[in-house]
Amino acid sequence: MTWDRVGRLGISFLWQTCNLFFSVWGVRRQRGRRATVLICMISAIYGIFLLSHAGNMLPYHTALWRSSHKILTGAVTRLPVISIGNTLYLENANPQDGTLNNTPKPLQPNVVYITLRTKRSKPANIRGTVKPKKRKKYYGRTWAGTMQDLEKKTERKWTGGNEIPSALHKNLISQRVARQSAIRIYSGNAPPWFTREDISAMRVLADTPINQIKQVPSSQLHLLLIENNQTLYKQSQVTQSGRIACPELCGVIKQPLDMSEVFAFHLDRVLGLNRTLPSVSRKLEFVHDGLPCPVILWDSSLLPSDNNTHSSVKLMWGTYQQMLRYKCWMNGKAPKPDMGCTEIHHQEWCKMALFDFLLQVYTRLDRHCCGFKPRKEDSCAQEGLHLKCNNPENIYLTHIIQRRHDPRHLVFIDNKGFFDRSEENLDFKLLDGIQEFPESAISVLKSHRLREKLLQSFFLDKIYWESQGGRQGIEKLIDVVERRAQILLTYMNAHGIRVIPMND
Repeated sequence: MTWDRVGRLGISFLWQTCNLFFSVWGVRRQRGRRATVLICMISAIYGIFLLSHAGNMLPYHTALWRSSHKILTGAVTRLPVISIGNTLYLENANPQDGTLNNTPKPLQPNVVYITLRTKRSKPANIRGTVKPKKRKKYYGRTWAGTMQDLEKKTERKWTGGNEIPSALHKNLISQRVARQSAIRIYSGNAPPWFTREDISAMRVLADTPINQIKQVPSSQLHLLLIENNQTLYKQSQVTQSGRIACPELCGVIKQPLDMSEVFAFHLDRVLGLNRTLPSVSRKLEFVHDGLPCPVILWDSSLLPSDNNTHSSVKLMWGTYQQMLRYKCWMNGKAPKPDMGCTEIHHQEWCKMALFDFLLQVYTRLDRHCCGFKPRKEDSCAQEGLHLKCNNPENIYLTHIIQRRHDPRHLVFIDNKGFFDRSEENLDFKLLDGIQEFPESAISVLKSHRLREKLLQSFFLDKIYWESQGGRQGIEKLIDVVERRAQILLTYMNAHGIRVIPMND
């Protein structure tokens, strides 16, 4: 019987076997039918392989045939394969001693090599087994969540994952503090409401080594002057009015209870008012027992202030209300001499009223506490100023400051806000006579993004962030400002206050 006859009989047998499988399993299970077809196809290919190999079998290929037969039938012995370029070669076996010959021989072109990969079956779903948790899809993160991660990274980077070092490592800590800035900017760019000058001033106030600290010769004895290594304090620079001409960037240290100055600076920048001086928080071991305290940029260009009103221009409440009615310098119109206008633009009062109401800063426009019920610890109650509210027209405004080169704009100083004042005791006298508000600030209040922007802004100041109890403590302060903002918007609708662009 020839090999062709054997191959034809084998193929006929396999085909009958396939028909039998179809008749038994094809009706019951569709998946079984697919498996049967796959087995039949493989068997047919295997039969073709036997037929083609049998027709080309030569006597001296007996050893090679046996080796390849062992490979296809699952034997352990494997035939070595050599790859040269894009051509595969088999190593010839020596028919005399059974050893392998290193002379490469091309594979037979009519031989089909098949690699079967077993399909991985799914694991059985057994009751009681614990399935792995599926990873939640990422839909983006809010800025608050990002800040928490950055805060944890910063803390790990700061402490190295260990507890606070002992007093023996103070020198090492001071060196690390000097290298690491307290102003945290991770994205490469600061928030858009800060200018380059703001960031530069904040870094100097927060990180610059201190050379000397001297008391400022003025009526406010608690103010101190910070001088870095590049700024030398000279007694000859002290003017008769008590002002100091600082040749470089200097700072003023205030009390730890005045930390609202830092909040006021960030709120001013977020609202787009840009009327406060840069302020940061800093810890100084030799000042205030190392407690965090606000450090405010010293601006020698401010006009000298009066010792009684601490203002560069004297204004009474009655004159101030008259200026609001005339809208001095509004739309570029010069006021008449009999209007009693100063060089201050009308829009500056609108910005100040908005800013002071959100923080409830009463020391500028309502120093005598005539618009709310003061507490015993308030300065107006201690000094008995609230008893003079019967004649408010003759009450002076305080902390009205201008610059020498720019007297038309105001500079907001001494921005001590009060967050513990109840909503039933807010000072609405700060809004008397105001008929316009800046569009940029009101748009922020209406956009419901005030919280997001303030959190992003406060995160830059690491010392302030930690001194207020992290995000949880700062969110409480923002809650107060947001509620006051809603009250302000309601007040605007009730009194018909307009919103106009105030880019000047």
